Amino acid sequence: MGVDVVTETVINRPCEDVAAYATDPSHAPDWYANIASVQWQTPPPVQVGSRVAFVARFLGRRLAYTYEITELVPGERLVMRTAQGPFPMETTYTWQADGTGRTRMMLRNRGEPAGFSALVAPFLSMAMRRANRKDLAALKTRVETGNA
Repeated sequence: MGVDVVTETVINRPCEDVAAYATDPSHAPDWYANIASVQWQTPPPVQVGSRVAFVARFLGRRLAYTYEITELVPGERLVMRTAQGPFPMETTYTWQADGTGRTRMMLRNRGEPAGFSALVAPFLSMAMRRANRKDLAALKTRVETGNA
């Protein structure tokens, strides 16, 4: 059984502002509660082919994985996939105007856990959904208050 978690929020800032902040992996520890560190493996800025290593804590475990940017449409869409790590994962961000100066941001995580992780996929999905809601709320606060 795979994991497919979609979370959305509306942020009271234009798409360009939200996307510019969220697209830069260097900001991830500021709004993702579980991400402890980020290390560029290719030179910034983000572009298709960029690779970024993350260290996170999730469900009490330390996870180290590398994402590769596979699609980037500035201000609209970013897709990244794990190049290594605990299980293959794809993360997608999309941004759409939602009225004047407002952005609807969608965060989607899809993956195919293997081994023990596959057995607990429904629990993983619930935990990811809860974490993603908190992370998007933190992103919303940072961008709306100008702390981005």
